[in-house]
Amino acid sequence: MSDLQAIADRVEIEALRGEFSDAAMMRDRARLASLFTPDGVLRMPNIPVELAGQEEIRAGGERLQDQWEFFVQNTHPGTIQLDGDTAGRAYIQELARTRDGRQGLNYAIYHDRYQRTPDGWKFTERVYEVRYLDTSPLAGSAPRPAGAPADPPAGNMPPAGGRR
Repeated sequence: MSDLQAIADRVEIEALRGEFSDAAMMRDRARLASLFTPDGVLRMPNIPVELAGQEEIRAGGERLQDQWEFFVQNTHPGTIQLDGDTAGRAYIQELARTRDGRQGLNYAIYHDRYQRTPDGWKFTERVYEVRYLDTSPLAGSAPRPAGAPADPPAGNMPPAGGRR
């Protein structure tokens, strides 16, 4: 393999990992599933969830994402070993609140395996491992949709009776 091909492969694999985070944050479950080979597997042992195949990944992603009030995932570069089916790690930081009030910040690792396909690199396996979890109440919140009434800031509440 030429050095230029190895560089191109690394760039494509890094783009694949970024595409995963973008699809998750944009709630684009079909795109998320398309990033896996047809027999690809997404494992999240701490949740616990194991999804095998593109359709199960799409449907499972829908079930998980429907629980979110908000979710932010940042992918940070990890390692990539180029040798046929390749292995690597991507480092993740996530911030989320579910509709039932569970919330937190975590740092995690995706242990990945990839395969070169005619459509480019795809995941054959992603295994999610949380390394740090903070379930303290989050100080912030998701912005309101455009046009939604905002609550007045604390301290700017009108006195009882509606007059200032």
